[in-house]
Amino acid sequence: MSTFLELGLNEEILKALTDLGYEKPSEIQEKAIPQVISSTDDLKAFAQTGTGKTAAFSLPVLQLLDANSKSTQAIILSPTRELAVQIGNNIKDFSKYMKGVNVLTVYGGANIDEQIRGLKKGVQIVVGTPGRTVDLIKRKQLKLDNIKWLILDEADEMLNMGFKDELDQVLEVTPDDKQTLLFSATFPREVESIARNYMNNPAEISAGQKNTGSDNVSNEYYVVTERNRYPALKRIADANPDVYGIVFCRTKRETAQVADNLIQDGYNADALHGDLSQAQRDGVMQKFRNKSLQILVATDVAARGLDVNNLTHVINYKLPDQTEAYTHRSGRTGRAGNKGISIALITNKEIGKLRPIERKIKKKFEKKVVPTGEEICKSQLFSLIHNVKETEVNHEQIDTYLESIYSSLEGLDREELIQKFVSVEFNKFLKYYSNARDLNDVERDRRSDERGKSRDDENMTRFFINLGRKDNLNPGKLIGLINEQNITNNVEIGQIEILDTFSFFELDKNFTDETISAFTDASFNGRNVNVEITEKKKRSGGGRDRRRGGDDRRGRGRRFEGGRSGGRSDRSSSRRRDGGGDRNNSYDRQDRPDRSDRRSSDKPDRSAGFGRKRK
Repeated sequence: MSTFLELGLNEEILKALTDLGYEKPSEIQEKAIPQVISSTDDLKAFAQTGTGKTAAFSLPVLQLLDANSKSTQAIILSPTRELAVQIGNNIKDFSKYMKGVNVLTVYGGANIDEQIRGLKKGVQIVVGTPGRTVDLIKRKQLKLDNIKWLILDEADEMLNMGFKDELDQVLEVTPDDKQTLLFSATFPREVESIARNYMNNPAEISAGQKNTGSDNVSNEYYVVTERNRYPALKRIADANPDVYGIVFCRTKRETAQVADNLIQDGYNADALHGDLSQAQRDGVMQKFRNKSLQILVATDVAARGLDVNNLTHVINYKLPDQTEAYTHRSGRTGRAGNKGISIALITNKEIGKLRPIERKIKKKFEKKVVPTGEEICKSQLFSLIHNVKETEVNHEQIDTYLESIYSSLEGLDREELIQKFVSVEFNKFLKYYSNARDLNDVERDRRSDERGKSRDDENMTRFFINLGRKDNLNPGKLIGLINEQNITNNVEIGQIEILDTFSFFELDKNFTDETISAFTDASFNGRNVNVEITEKKKRSGGGRDRRRGGDDRRGRGRRFEGGRSGGRSDRSSSRRRDGGGDRNNSYDRQDRPDRSDRRSSDKPDRSAGFGRKRK
């Protein structure tokens, strides 16, 4: 393997890399850096999440940058503000010894006037989300007519989030002779289309096989019922006392609920989703990075670009709608040469969804059984013993108390002392899991679920749309079409079901009327769009959907202008434009209480003592 010096980087960059602890380039860095430095050809680069893509494209740009010019020379687009901020901070670290180099990150949800003032001072590198970048271009504050590099990071996710129009608008104002660098963890057809339409005979490099999962990540699944999904999650966490991971949910509401449940059950956990202000999101991520939080519960969009090493687990509370999203989720663990585990919680009906994921990642899922109470107690006990054995004694702090401690424990022999010590931490856990039922009896629990189904469907309205696969519609394009209607900020999108000639989607029921109105004059690929409210028949013998006003399922019925309908299913999904311009303003929840102090008195405290490192 080459060294960074052999890749042709200058002394200032090498010094910064040394400070950051970079020793050897990763495979994608070793291939991309000399390619960009030595050639003006466009580049299409594949690399799995966590392999160092940011350094692979930013280091050669810094090497070739004209620090004496204050004009913008490079624009880097990323799908979310978290990823944009991460990239911007990394480039600042890489260039800290380069005089005159300025980097600015622009994204929705932050003060645009401050970003404009930053641009006026002169910046060579702008990192931005598509929505805010287009906003600044339209305001004539961001000028890209002289840029040398256009970099699209996580291009697949930008398309999944419906940013194709924004990408087109950015590309229209960039010079033809720029160098375009496209980096992606997966290469679906839509990304290949970008390469064909916007790149000139690009060189192609790859670190690992395209569209496959990391060899450092094992993929497991647990079969659960809807009612037992959270209890199963809790048991998996309890069976892994040193868990440090991300739980992926599909909606903001689900994310907040799962996080609240974990907190009330004694875990150091918190939520990350689009309804948090930027300051709150930054605070959550800071606590997660320094391990004050063991479990982060997040939506796909909010978690994009999280640069956190040493994660032990990624848990898919529910599978994503799109196969590529699983690759991004699982790529959060198994980074930098470490091993990781990606877990999927699925119902019997969802087992078939694993097959396309397996074909995509070219790996098989291993079936696991939900841990029993006895297995959890055993795991926690030996974790406790290990932590005790490995704990260093701080004699300076404790020696003054030892004489009194020895006196208090006088008369206890070694065996009694160990037994009592273990019982102090262990009794509460044993009591909690005593006579715990087996969660692997899925058929029994399924029958119980059918007798008393949850009422979560009341939160969403289900819509019919007269477009399907034959219209070249897929979930990503439908999400983009919904976003184009500007229904409201961060409207929550639920289940998406694409059929041949028509489809169904769910939105937050609070915006039912706005949705119907927004689609009045909508079109898709030259075809008029018809959106109607649809209802589910009560389960008496059939479960087919019916739309208000008739049984015409081909989209010829009239449009309805009001009404509410339920219909949320366990397949609900949240897709938002977290990187968008001013449409992405989030409400501020600064007054929410510090949830880390909420503990349930009758449940084992997992944040301190037994099975957990004290923070």
